[in-house]
Amino acid sequence: MRCGIVDQAGFDRGQRRWAALKEQPGFRGQGGGWSRAQPGMAHLFAFWDGRRSYDAFMAGPHDGIAAAQSGTYEMLATHLFEHRQDVKVGFEPTFTDADVLRVALCKVRPDRVDHFTTMQQRVWNPAMAGSPGMLRGVFGQGTGNDFLVLSMWNSATERGKYREGAVERLSERAELDTDVLSVAGDVVDVVQAWTV
Repeated sequence: MRCGIVDQAGFDRGQRRWAALKEQPGFRGQGGGWSRAQPGMAHLFAFWDGRRSYDAFMAGPHDGIAAAQSGTYEMLATHLFEHRQDVKVGFEPTFTDADVLRVALCKVRPDRVDHFTTMQQRVWNPAMAGSPGMLRGVFGQGTGNDFLVLSMWNSATERGKYREGAVERLSERAELDTDVLSVAGDVVDVVQAWTV
């Protein structure tokens, strides 16, 4: 979820009420924080054991919890992704040890989806997994040829070292420019009070 916020204090107070998610069947974890690049932009990442649990929550208690944030945002965009691969082994939706998140939304050329997913497994995942400070991550596929790469880092400093040293070289090796139509990314400072 990506939210353009008009009342940060009110949104923050309302976000804490999402702790009620712990009681929902199939809920696995949620976290997020503020964009570093776009003031007033919040990112949230929620994990469910399957679409059935998510749909049941949306049809049931969602609106009651969400009411606490009414009027605090002017834009809300939600995208759903199915888990395809872990980045590192044994992904768990735990945010308590993360300081910063890196999210990339990739729109892949339809004829390059197989190559893109293979390069994620063979090039990007090992490079991130071997980077000091990278805790864990997940690679997911949305509708059609939309993909999400979410990585969790223990510090912005360590994430910055990875960025400086590897991204251009890895992009060339993975033929990223040939695979993607667009990449929209952001770096998110985790707000621990939003972690469920």
